[in-house]
Amino acid sequence: MSQGSPGDWAPLDPTAGPSAPPNPFVHELHLSRLQRVKFCLLGALLAPIRVLLAFIVLFLLWPFAWLQVVGLTEKQLQEPITGWRKTVCHNGVLGLSRLLFFLLGFLRIRVRGQRASRLQAPVLVAAPHSTFFDPIVLLPCDLPKVVSRAENLSVPVIGALLRFNQAILVSRHDPASRRRVVEEVRRRATSGGKWPQVLFFPEGTCSNKKALLKFKPGAFIAGVPVQPVLIRYPNSLDTTSWAWRGPGVLKVLWLTASQPCSIVDVEFLPVYHPSPEESRNPTLYANNVQRVMAQALGIPATECEFVGSLPVIVVGQLKVALEPQLWELGKVLRKAGLSPGHVDMGAEPGRSRMISQEEFARQLQLSDPQTVTGAFSYFQQDAQGLVDFRDVALALAALDGGRSLDELTRLAFELFAEEQVEGPGRLLYRDGFSTILHLLLGSPRPAAATLHAELCQAGPHQGLSLCQFQAFSLHDPLHGKLFSTYLRPSPKPQASAPGGPAALANGTVPAPKQKGD
Repeated sequence: MSQGSPGDWAPLDPTAGPSAPPNPFVHELHLSRLQRVKFCLLGALLAPIRVLLAFIVLFLLWPFAWLQVVGLTEKQLQEPITGWRKTVCHNGVLGLSRLLFFLLGFLRIRVRGQRASRLQAPVLVAAPHSTFFDPIVLLPCDLPKVVSRAENLSVPVIGALLRFNQAILVSRHDPASRRRVVEEVRRRATSGGKWPQVLFFPEGTCSNKKALLKFKPGAFIAGVPVQPVLIRYPNSLDTTSWAWRGPGVLKVLWLTASQPCSIVDVEFLPVYHPSPEESRNPTLYANNVQRVMAQALGIPATECEFVGSLPVIVVGQLKVALEPQLWELGKVLRKAGLSPGHVDMGAEPGRSRMISQEEFARQLQLSDPQTVTGAFSYFQQDAQGLVDFRDVALALAALDGGRSLDELTRLAFELFAEEQVEGPGRLLYRDGFSTILHLLLGSPRPAAATLHAELCQAGPHQGLSLCQFQAFSLHDPLHGKLFSTYLRPSPKPQASAPGGPAALANGTVPAPKQKGD
């Protein structure tokens, strides 16, 4: 089987290259035989008791959370709660929360530095966000307000705690929700100390603590001073990390509850006062605070982030998926016994031909409905649920492995280039360029469109010629290496070359191993 064919398709080695920075999306827990025996014993004796008692305490939190908001109107909840409700319920939830984490094994919370007042720093930013245990940082912060998904309101007990917290809620299904969240954050942050502090995890998702993900600008939109809060778990064995690739929720919970004692360090750094330029530019503000926190932690500050549900890395001026969906498609087709090289392409260069799922199945000679649905979902569908067969043809050509990179990039250009409005020849415009990069590298379309505009600045047209496109994809010292590595992965992940994207990415590494849990 030729190198790069579906049978050989495998994620790249996350440790490729002697100087490759750590991969923040992968956590691998290696246990010695003695440690396995210890965890089996403690996991059978200690973990069940701890988890059971912790769940009992969790449900005991509900009456206090309910009591604070019962009988209050929505208008009253738009203002901070005061009086006996605040005193009784706040102290009750704070004490029971500390007991809950104590029962899970967090016997010590070591605090360093001084927490600023709400007037000095209306916003707290905590990092690195590495686990679902991180809400423990709320305890030394005196239960600040948080930002959470509106969908969590329907979760038993958790929803009650969010209402108790008067959390700022954002809905992924409501386009206007983010705008309202921004306005609410700004309103509370500029209330002159009327509202308690708001705590953000600016990375927005969990990593493995070895690098900081790109900070989202939400915590910095108000332009007010923020206090960075560092979270460390200085235990001999890292059982708490819950990364994109690594142990699942139950395993992390079981392993951590099996530890005789877990320690968490919470460190308050000095308040960061934004410059006038940072106050006007939340992204600049977020990047600068990220660098300060990374320096204090002694780890890299990266451009890694999640776009939708997929992690992306930054290589040069381009964002690429850590694991392009093309690789997943290759696994699906390989499992179905399909050889992409034996499929009749039938795609017309420069012309869109939309096909249905049924025609897709006939074209690829797939009969299993589950396989058809899974493979079809990897391509962008229009309002009628149709996909452009040019997308399918390019993906199959890339998975075939029988073409050289020169032939593959030429085919990509021929499929998506369009006739010039004025003058002879064909050019690759923004939409076609974005589609190619999205299919082959998993690049988000907006990022690819931005790069296309920059590449076109050097020429007289708003499109790229074949020579320009191949100069970018084959001969550019950075992006050319990216294309060759992503489109011709080694059949053995451990054999990845030192010059792979791990060494090229800006604080990032290429695709990790598959999650085994």
